[in-house]
Amino acid sequence: MSVLSVEVVSPAGEAWTGEATQVSVPLINGELGVLPGRQPLLAVLGSGPVRLSPVDGEMRRIEVSGGFCSVDHDVITIAADHVKQDAEA
Repeated sequence: MSVLSVEVVSPAGEAWTGEATQVSVPLINGELGVLPGRQPLLAVLGSGPVRLSPVDGEMRRIEVSGGFCSVDHDVITIAADHVKQDAEA
């Protein structure tokens, strides 16, 4: 099974790191769904929830605003200006 290596960070530190089967990211012009095998991209974050489906647990939701999202070779880096983490989606 292919997975995504995900890191969500902010100036305050690391919010979440792990492997996920899918990730949904809020952008300034909509929402981006990322699955393994996605073409590389760099996008500007909007405000809203990042939804993660970790391989070893329940869906997670992390509120972000500002920053950017990078996808390259199944590695996603979400560098947000502000992060507020919720336990569940």
